Amino acid sequence: MKLQLDATLGIPLTDQIVGEVKRWLKTRDARIGTKLPSIRQLAADQGVSRFPVIEAYDRLVSLGLIDSRRGSGFYVAERRSTPPDLTVVNSHLVEEVVGPFWSSERGGPDTLKLGSGWTPEAWRDTEGLSFAIRQLARMDPSSLTDYSTPLGNATLREQVALRLVPLGIHVDPGRIMLTNGASQALDLVIRYMLKPGDTVFIEDPGYYNLLGLLRISGVQVIGIPRTRQGPDLDVLEAKLREFRPKLFFINTVFHNPSGTTMSPPNAFRVLQMAKQHGFTLIEDDVFADFQTEPTDRLATLDQLESVIYIGGFSKTLSGSLRVGYLVGSPTAIRHMADIKTLTSITSSRFAEALVSSMLERGAYRKYLDRLRGHLNDSLSSGVERLESNGWEVFGPPVGGQFVWTRVPHIADSVRLSKFAERFNIGIAPGHAFHPDQRVTPWLRINVAYANEPRAIEFIREAPLSEELQSAPRLRA
Repeated sequence: MKLQLDATLGIPLTDQIVGEVKRWLKTRDARIGTKLPSIRQLAADQGVSRFPVIEAYDRLVSLGLIDSRRGSGFYVAERRSTPPDLTVVNSHLVEEVVGPFWSSERGGPDTLKLGSGWTPEAWRDTEGLSFAIRQLARMDPSSLTDYSTPLGNATLREQVALRLVPLGIHVDPGRIMLTNGASQALDLVIRYMLKPGDTVFIEDPGYYNLLGLLRISGVQVIGIPRTRQGPDLDVLEAKLREFRPKLFFINTVFHNPSGTTMSPPNAFRVLQMAKQHGFTLIEDDVFADFQTEPTDRLATLDQLESVIYIGGFSKTLSGSLRVGYLVGSPTAIRHMADIKTLTSITSSRFAEALVSSMLERGAYRKYLDRLRGHLNDSLSSGVERLESNGWEVFGPPVGGQFVWTRVPHIADSVRLSKFAERFNIGIAPGHAFHPDQRVTPWLRINVAYANEPRAIEFIREAPLSEELQSAPRLRA
């Protein structure tokens, strides 16, 4: 077991040891029952004190990754064939991942959600929604009380099919299923296509809610670094020689959290690898409507042979409506519709009819024009403000609402997250977006809130803070 530790990084040795052992556990050398070096041996091999090794081993035991046998040592734990205890997983996710975004215990209604995933209420078309609700109650009262169908509102599925045409995706409405938001779409894909012990690839960093869904499904998650052009192709090729993934989850446009968009050559090569190695690409395009000028999607290049496409309206129109959709082969859609029926009966007939009404009247199109204008202005001013105050921006993004950013001399974004609380700002530390939860200087900022006075003050003060200046520094 070879570990790469670096005391000059400013990252606690315990965290480094845990991260390195986790990476080793994903290799073929880490067979069930393989004995790990003793605490004394590992400390001597690495030239470190025994205390961080003891703490790291304790943490790995508590995570169920290694077993401690009294008088014998530490061993690679048996990989369970059933999902982990949901109470443990949920507690971990709420505290470490979901909590930083919206837990009421971490901030009240006055907390500025600078790290959130939604747009400000003032930007939403509440007037148009109110009108559509009144019209729906008068013209289609059954939508207020009755169930929808397993595939969802037929008119809305036809409208979705038409909206996909400008993206170059030509599909029959029968290959579209409406869901309770894009999150349910991801959950249905996981339930249909994966079983405990399967291997999946995700982008690193990636969508925190997807990480949680995969964890409770008992699958092996391998992170592929996200570059400015898309997944790191060299790493992807190397991992494909080591693992046989069933799925690869990808954001092509306005990636969450980096805000970047895949380049056409990158998308083409990823698709080639999918066909060569026999895995399916799950294209999460939930931010598609933020884009003014459409670019090619994986589903465009592939026409849904090796791709399942996911979209939705919750990020733009209303998070309360929870309307998403899945596009795939007739067989996949049929099976996932069966799973949807078993787990939730149907999605909301009312929400689907409401979205359909907004599309039919042209209200959604007009609203999107205004929303894109707000986002483009906020992105431009937000990136300029960050960079002028000494922050480094990854990308930079060309659209959408997310910026992946850091203060160069701060090694752990947890410190920035804690500092933001003094301004009554809620922002998640970047480790929530990494599959291995590793320490990182990066964090996600939603530029829709970056022009708020508290955000401006936080962005200005963080790089100047003497307290943060005294934090361990990153190497140049």
